[in-house]
Amino acid sequence: MPDIALPARIAQAPGLSLRQSLLIAVIGFLTLVDLFATQAILPSLAQIYAVAPAKIGLAANASTLGMAVSGLLMGVVSGALERKRAIGLSLLFLSVPTALLAFAPNLAVFAILRVTQGLFMAAAFTLTLAHLAERCAVRTTNALAAYVTGVVASNLVGRLTAAYVASLVGAEQSFLFFALLNLAGAALVTVALHRNAPEPMARIGRFWGPWLEQLADPALRRTFAIGFLILFGFIGVFTYVGFVLMRPPNALSMTALGLVFLVFLPSMITTPLAGTVTRSTGPGPACTVSLGIALLGLVLLLVPSLFSVIAGMTLVGIGTFFAQAVATGHVGRIAQGHKAAASGLYLSSYYCGGLAGAAVIGILFDGYGWPAAVAGVFAALALAAVLGLGLRQKEAQ
Repeated sequence: MPDIALPARIAQAPGLSLRQSLLIAVIGFLTLVDLFATQAILPSLAQIYAVAPAKIGLAANASTLGMAVSGLLMGVVSGALERKRAIGLSLLFLSVPTALLAFAPNLAVFAILRVTQGLFMAAAFTLTLAHLAERCAVRTTNALAAYVTGVVASNLVGRLTAAYVASLVGAEQSFLFFALLNLAGAALVTVALHRNAPEPMARIGRFWGPWLEQLADPALRRTFAIGFLILFGFIGVFTYVGFVLMRPPNALSMTALGLVFLVFLPSMITTPLAGTVTRSTGPGPACTVSLGIALLGLVLLLVPSLFSVIAGMTLVGIGTFFAQAVATGHVGRIAQGHKAAASGLYLSSYYCGGLAGAAVIGILFDGYGWPAAVAGVFAALALAAVLGLGLRQKEAQ
């Protein structure tokens, strides 16, 4: 990555060039584009596999289970890996289960392939986050905000593309297109990143040491819990809102549903500001206020109006993505010692939250309807906002 190759005195500068930020964002986009794109075609997949929304929602989000496991493992072993090669190979191998999803014969195979996707996505994601946290020095917050911005773009462009491609060739065949994006990500990493010198692997007896060291820090535990709750709420909303919008009175088509996800466009503008806002206000206010915006959006989701639902989705996206950028940057800055292990634990907590959100909110949605699902998400994000009050700038210094 260009910023890594700069002279040391320049590498400590507080700003990132537009080219560097764009590169970081594009890598983030190509790493996680598969994760959420599937949500745009869930109603079609539910019909293909003849299952209820909660079942297809859980199967589609099974990728988060693979991500949680892989994030933990990568957090410990990443120091012993040559990261350029490891990230590139992870994205290359990711293309295999992505392509096979086009031919999954049943929901069980579909879910297994999604778990496998998660293993490779999280490997690339965790290694890149650790890479940025260790190499960007005081620019960590800006670099991670740029990376999360790429993840926001993957939500927007991925969903739009999935809906459009599915309308042309069918929901199942759309996965072949995303396999090509995985290959593009592997090629970009091969060209853009610079190699690191791997470190000797820790003794087997101390394999758990880095995890235990980071879990002993109460400030990190708080941030891990916030991450869990953020994706719990985000997955809970955006997995099931499509079913609401495709039912009467809205009855949107697949293409129209894809366009609805333009609601993520404002988040691409606000998320890069997370680093600047956090430095000026502190991580606590930045996290809590952003989640307050998401809570307001949840209230709007209950108003029986398409305009209100779209406005609510926009605010939920802005709030959760901004809070995620704040929390991710906070972990990278306050972790002492094994930053990769801290990033892995955070991502594991984050993606466990996503799987829990798909399951719990799916049960509420199928059993009690959309208002109950929104209420469950509201409780989770409200708790995250309260925990966010405890994040302290002094911990990041």
